[in-house]
Amino acid sequence: MNDPTKKTAGGLRIRAALAVAAVTGLGATALTALPAAAAGEALTVQYRQSATGSDQVEPWFKVVNTGTSSVPLSQVKVRYYFKADAGASYTYACSWAVKGCANLTGTFGTPATPTATADRYLEVGFTAGAGSLAPGADTGDMQLRFHRSNWQPLNQNDDYSFGQAQTTYANWSKVTATVGGVQVWGTAPAGNEPTPTPTDPTTPPPTGATLFDDFDYTGHTDPAIATHGWSVRSNSGGPGVPGATWAPENVTFAKEGTNSIMNLRSSTAGTGESTKHTEILTRASKFKNGTYAARVRFSDAPLSGPDGDRVVQTFFTINDLKAPMADDYAEYDFEYLPNGGWGEPANILYTTSWETYRPDPWEAVNQHSEVRASYAGWHDLVLTIDDNTIVYYVDGQEFGRHDARYLPERPMSINFNQWLIDLAGQTSTTPRAYDQKVDYVLHVKDQVLTPAQVAAKIGAYRSAGTTFEDSVPAVS
Repeated sequence: MNDPTKKTAGGLRIRAALAVAAVTGLGATALTALPAAAAGEALTVQYRQSATGSDQVEPWFKVVNTGTSSVPLSQVKVRYYFKADAGASYTYACSWAVKGCANLTGTFGTPATPTATADRYLEVGFTAGAGSLAPGADTGDMQLRFHRSNWQPLNQNDDYSFGQAQTTYANWSKVTATVGGVQVWGTAPAGNEPTPTPTDPTTPPPTGATLFDDFDYTGHTDPAIATHGWSVRSNSGGPGVPGATWAPENVTFAKEGTNSIMNLRSSTAGTGESTKHTEILTRASKFKNGTYAARVRFSDAPLSGPDGDRVVQTFFTINDLKAPMADDYAEYDFEYLPNGGWGEPANILYTTSWETYRPDPWEAVNQHSEVRASYAGWHDLVLTIDDNTIVYYVDGQEFGRHDARYLPERPMSINFNQWLIDLAGQTSTTPRAYDQKVDYVLHVKDQVLTPAQVAAKIGAYRSAGTTFEDSVPAVS
């Protein structure tokens, strides 16, 4: 799931979905008061196991509202802790759920304090489509499973949350449940009590050194693009299909409603020479801790022609790798693969935090979170970096939390690109093109904003008619 030939204009950029096992920090620097569980808000989690064999884990759950107020399920997270097999990556699946498998998410993470029976967890969440849980109600069956991605045997007997004798539903305290980041059920393995995430939408967005761009330009040759610090890539090189070109003319701008939208169009006719990738990046590498945000429209299908290309649609920050395994490298990615790739058969969204890597022989030090689902359409992407942790949000919900091992040592650039991993996903020579759209980008230096504060800040810029601001100082 990695390609050591991938490069960006700023230097070698490796993509690997295989993460080195690492510690996940759960501390965060908040600008707002941490939320308290609402009065009367209480949940229990019922569990049963449906497989004691060696090929996959089948934790089945029911979440029960034992409180006195309705609970939006989109605020609920359930964690099942287990001991990972050496070097293994895992694949989540939902077999059946009363709430609908499409309304459930499953991501894997690493506890802050790994133990002999818990050095990974499966975190189960809910989309807004799951609705709310009224007092006394339960979610009904959630028949979940996960397995090693290569289907090699696994051992459940050393897993913290596994209950071999639990063949019928009953309250199970070895899984945890949180509401809005506040733990309301269960006992986590020692040292792994969740830390709540700031979510107060009423706190005004803070001020500070900021980059904001609404991408209100006439085209890729608009001189304001360079004046505002952007470079539309035209040089050759990776990542992606050998022989492909990076086409600045395929980065375009147009009005959609009242907003100016940037569009990155990447295309191919099944050969390297016919393949055109697109990328735009800041010329300066001056961005480090703080909040990064963008509204991005991912697409699952081409505008016309056959589907199936292994496309990567991105929003990321990065600096250059000065030497193999250099410890001052940094990169933080949102990467959507609508047709799979890197060993994945179908759509998947990754967030990945990088410490370093070596291209040859391949070695990676990174941590990732992922959801295997379609993310076609517009999404609000937020990344926060403080002195303790890295947190990724998608549409206001926490998507991944990575620890201090992966914090940046040097400033980075901000990038968007769309490219094809290879031409093996679709071998047709019929032309096809994929669009990735971007509404805005925001960076607030050295301040952690909640997704609600990001939305408020964007709203303030637009109410004032501001289309660009860059008060982030240059790096001396």
